[in-house]
Amino acid sequence: MSLRDRVNTALKQAMKDKAADRLSTLRLINAAIKDRDIAARGEGNEDGVTEDVVLAILGKMVKQRQESARAYEEGGRLDLAERERAEIGIIEEFLPRQMDEAETKAAIDAVIAETGASSIRDMGRVMGELKAKYTGQMDFGSVGPKVKARLG
Repeated sequence: MSLRDRVNTALKQAMKDKAADRLSTLRLINAAIKDRDIAARGEGNEDGVTEDVVLAILGKMVKQRQESARAYEEGGRLDLAERERAEIGIIEEFLPRQMDEAETKAAIDAVIAETGASSIRDMGRVMGELKAKYTGQMDFGSVGPKVKARLG
């Protein structure tokens, strides 16, 4: 079952269960995917976006909510921070399991060996390969410095 189908199935179930918070988050996910579909069709891609792009959208949504939750906590609005964390939990249901530190290091080493990367100039190629293989499974914001340290 594709990611879109899983989101739509969960959306229908949330409607049946009358789970208002879950329903609103699932509608946000659906809206974000449809928005990107429309943009892709405008660029001539009639099929809409791929699964990888949907994973990237979900990853971005999680990151946005983490930042919002942090800002709410700093502002003393724990109720809003808790709501953001609940949304993160719902969005993460559709993301693949995140790789731990050891798995991330092994993936970086494997891609470096695979691509034959030897200097910092090869970093773009390594990052591109990692994104192609592990979208949604690792935080590329923290992977970049690791790859740089490994190649530098």
